Amino acid sequence: MKHLIVVAHPAPDSFTMTLTRAYAGELKSLGHDVRLHDLYRMGFDPLLSAAELAPAGPGHTVPDGVTAAQADIRAADVLTVVYPIWWMAMPAMLKGYIDRVFARGFAYESRDGVVRGLLGGKSAVLVTVSGAPLAALVDNGRWEAMRVLQDTHIFRASGFALLEHLHFDAVTPLLPAAEVERHAARIRACARQHFSAV
Repeated sequence: MKHLIVVAHPAPDSFTMTLTRAYAGELKSLGHDVRLHDLYRMGFDPLLSAAELAPAGPGHTVPDGVTAAQADIRAADVLTVVYPIWWMAMPAMLKGYIDRVFARGFAYESRDGVVRGLLGGKSAVLVTVSGAPLAALVDNGRWEAMRVLQDTHIFRASGFALLEHLHFDAVTPLLPAAEVERHAARIRACARQHFSAV
């Protein structure tokens, strides 16, 4: 299978990036084709331009970086997105990627107020990280609100079959190495659970 992993964290040695490397490594060990879009390291521009919003026709442009990102999604069987939760949302870098790459006509179409996803036949895995304990987020309703806005409104609405939203909670700076490895084992298990059969 062809996998595209999109990750958004500014620090290359972060827990988020450690999880990403563990997941990608496990997929490769299972025989999968893995492409990584590390948005910060690749210098992805998250700013949506007016020209990109213009209706199709004269004046409408799709920059090369967006076209390439869309081609990689089109080619993938599975999209995995890995990111920390900041203020109960994805980082601005990733939101800009969604705004630009998951564009009308590529990820969805809308007619008479009805949205239809255009990326059906593909699967998605979401991996998120928070400092807050998951139980606290569930108790105050924030987890469900985030799941509706991100899991459902973005990924499912674009047509993806969401296989799993794997969340790592209570993550603090300077986690002990044993704890990091325990979490890395969880994400490797996620890869095996869904993709053991190539």
